[in-house]
Amino acid sequence: MTPFLRKILGMNWVLVFVMYALLIFGVFMIESAARHLPVDSSILEQFGSAGGYYAEMQKKWILVGSVAYFSAALVDYKWIRWLGVPLYAVSLGLMVLAMQADDEVHRLSVGGLSFQPAQLGVTSGIIMIAWLMHDLPKIHASLRNPFFRIGIIGVVSAVPFLLVMKMGDMGSALVWIPVVIVALLVAGIPFRFLSFIAFISAGVLPILYFVILPLVSERGPDRIDLWLRMMQGQEVDIRGDGYAPHNVSMAVGKAGWKGVGWKATSADGSLHDKKFIPHLTAHNDFIFAVIAEELGFRGALLLLGSFALLLIQGLFIGFYSRDVAGRLIVCMVVALIFAHVYENIGMCVLLMPITGIPLPLVSYSGTFVVICMFLLGLVQSVWVHRHKGRVEAT
Repeated sequence: MTPFLRKILGMNWVLVFVMYALLIFGVFMIESAARHLPVDSSILEQFGSAGGYYAEMQKKWILVGSVAYFSAALVDYKWIRWLGVPLYAVSLGLMVLAMQADDEVHRLSVGGLSFQPAQLGVTSGIIMIAWLMHDLPKIHASLRNPFFRIGIIGVVSAVPFLLVMKMGDMGSALVWIPVVIVALLVAGIPFRFLSFIAFISAGVLPILYFVILPLVSERGPDRIDLWLRMMQGQEVDIRGDGYAPHNVSMAVGKAGWKGVGWKATSADGSLHDKKFIPHLTAHNDFIFAVIAEELGFRGALLLLGSFALLLIQGLFIGFYSRDVAGRLIVCMVVALIFAHVYENIGMCVLLMPITGIPLPLVSYSGTFVVICMFLLGLVQSVWVHRHKGRVEAT
């Protein structure tokens, strides 16, 4: 049996099947969620609806992501991690350019392709941290000191985190927090250091909220204040700032067990068809509200169960990793996906404030789908090459 065929057959196929099941499910839901988006008449003639167009575009992104996924999965991650430094430098440069671009969501366009460099920054940061934590301690014993490891993780994550906060993208910045926490845990930082960091973070949290956040984000404090007032049952302006969280949570709450049906109309009682769910972002930020309303509790439960299986498989793979770099990559990717899932679904049920953050593999998010598939490809690479070091040693 050739090494290539051995790698193919040795993949974690549960991870592959669950990932593609979520992707296919996302295509169907994008077709419904995006059907009210404004598009040219030529697109309507070709695809029948705006939803059909965006669903077709998502399929193309999935094809690109499939190339990224299997390339990352079949190449030993010990080679991919050397991309950490150049990817990290490029992502920081692109984020600086995005801050200067005249775009509300800080996107860049290269050759007709639009993307958010903040997402690339998280990806490169994950690879960078895994590489440094694995290789630097081999150079000298002093580099294994917990202070040094904390400093490395802190610096590598703080630079893109601050840049993203400066851009005002609070959602993309918040996902760094669970990624860094998991990195500290997996890197073997002693509990006394972690406790000290937790106490210091709790102490500076009021300063960050009342002083730093208003300086870097215009809408962040207002969204958090609105969320806190809604959580306490206080009256808010549901025709103003409270429009999105009120109607999105209403769509989720009224769905019942079966929901109103896929691509339901106003006659079926669909809030999405009446455009109460913000129709310009229903296919990415608020796609869970569309899923919950149309497929009901059973559809939402199936979606959550699929994500749970995906994340559990990731932790299972991390347990069998052959080295620290593999464990860090897997656990940080799991933390990143969990953060996106929790925040995206949480803001639709008033557990979290509204932030512009997509649901991994399901939302229409262009390059983010490719990035998620690439990261899951790295997780698959950890599994495929888990015995390579032992084989070479024998």
